[in-house]
Amino acid sequence: MEQLIFELARPEPPTFANFVAGRNGEAIQTLRAIAAGANTETGVVLWGAVGGGKSHLLQAAVAAARRAGRATQRYERAADVEDRAPEAGALIAIDDVDAADATSQGRIFTLYNALAATRGQLVVASAAAPGGLSLRDDLRTRLSHGLVFEIVPLADAEKAAAIGHYAHERGFSLSSDVIGYLLAHGRRDMASLVATLSALDRHSMSTKRAITIPLLRDWLQRNHGAGSNH
Repeated sequence: MEQLIFELARPEPPTFANFVAGRNGEAIQTLRAIAAGANTETGVVLWGAVGGGKSHLLQAAVAAARRAGRATQRYERAADVEDRAPEAGALIAIDDVDAADATSQGRIFTLYNALAATRGQLVVASAAAPGGLSLRDDLRTRLSHGLVFEIVPLADAEKAAAIGHYAHERGFSLSSDVIGYLLAHGRRDMASLVATLSALDRHSMSTKRAITIPLLRDWLQRNHGAGSNH
C-alpha cells in the first residue's frame, strides 16, 4: 500500500497542461508558440516573485521544444551555463539569470548572440524585470529588447476557481466543499495544490472512489508530501 501511495504521489513532470494559468495566459500562449518554433523572437524573460511558477514554465517550454524535435538545454543556475556554441535552432532555458556572475554574464551574452544567428531561442527567469537587473549593460539590453512577461501568482481569492477549472480540464469535478477543505488543510502554493489534485485524480481512479472530503482527508494524512497548514 505504501508503494502504491508513493507511486500515486509522485509529481507529474512540469508541462503547460498542469500549470494553472490564472492571469498568465498570454505568457503561456507565447511560450507554447516559442517552443513549437511558431514565434521566432530570440529572447524571452519571465520575471516575478518566488513561487509564481517561473521554473515550472521553463521546464514546460524545454519539454515542449524537445517534443517538437528541437535541441534543448536547461540550466537551473546561471553559473552552470557552459562555454560552448549551441546547436542550430536550439531552445536554451536559464533559471535565476539575475544571479549570474561576471563570467556567467559573458557566456550568456555570447550564447544569446549565437542563438540569434542560428534562429535559436533563449528563455530565462529572474526575480525582476530586465531593466532592474544588476547585469552588464549589453546583456541587460539584449534581454530588455525581447519578450518580457511578469508571472503573477494567483491570489487566494482566485485559487478556488482555478482549482475547479483545472479539475474540469482534467475530466473530473470537485465540489466546493472539497476545494475549500484542500485550501484550508493542504499547502496553498499552486504547485503543491496541482500536484495534490493530480495525485488525488490517480488515487480516485485506482480505488474507484469519488473525490470527497473523507478521501481527501485520508490522502493528506497518508501522504506527508502534501503537507498541512495545521
